[in-house]
Amino acid sequence: MTPGTVIEARHLSKHFILRRNRSPELKVRVLSMVHRKHREQLEEFEALRDLSLTIRAGEAIGLVGRNGSGKSTLLRLVAGLIRPTSGHLLVARAARIGTMVDIGAGFHSELTGRDNARLTASIYGFSRTEIDALLPGIIEYSGLEHFIDQPLKNYSSGMQMRLGFAVSAQVEPDILLLDEIFAVGDAEFQAKCLATIQGLRARGKTILFVSHSPEAVTAVCDRVCVLDDGELRFDGSVGEGLAFYDGLRQSAERIVRPRR
Repeated sequence: MTPGTVIEARHLSKHFILRRNRSPELKVRVLSMVHRKHREQLEEFEALRDLSLTIRAGEAIGLVGRNGSGKSTLLRLVAGLIRPTSGHLLVARAARIGTMVDIGAGFHSELTGRDNARLTASIYGFSRTEIDALLPGIIEYSGLEHFIDQPLKNYSSGMQMRLGFAVSAQVEPDILLLDEIFAVGDAEFQAKCLATIQGLRARGKTILFVSHSPEAVTAVCDRVCVLDDGELRFDGSVGEGLAFYDGLRQSAERIVRPRR
């Protein structure tokens, strides 16, 4: 990678195998050996197709696109949760990556919020002593003081988001991956998240932000990448990117909407 680059995708593709007509019943599986209609069908889905992208340290990138366009897949690839089918994805060595890709991802439902916070911080490479120092700030930031020793299975999705974002904020990541974090949680905590993100930007951290909200993208990002059907269709300024996406969305609506 060139100096200053923290993420570089080179002809990146990711395919998934979709299973259809799969039955858990043994008798149906036996019948499938004889009758075609009972056989499981496999379909390859291209979530990302030949994507090339360079992201420099300190940039805040808004990933915009319709559902199924490949935005979340790209975040999962950067986070190391999945591997590419082809191409290369390079991430700066020793970069600490904070992830809010899936609410509750990596959490254990039977553990308490406190134990989950400890476990998540340890995954980031912090020692026990460092985690003990971070924990009060995590709990205070989350606003879950009265619930922190309750099992996570009793948490709502908004509470899990609070805890996950609190950990990500306190570990001071070099790269922060955010996927629709403003879709849950109350307005007060959303404002707190936004202030934290803007603070990370000011300190030169890199942010990849998936959102369907033009207002949130405008508030967080200085660059927009529009994905459509697994391909990078636009890479440029926030205003132009949002306008380009709005045009794509309106075109799709005209195609789907029946003529009168």
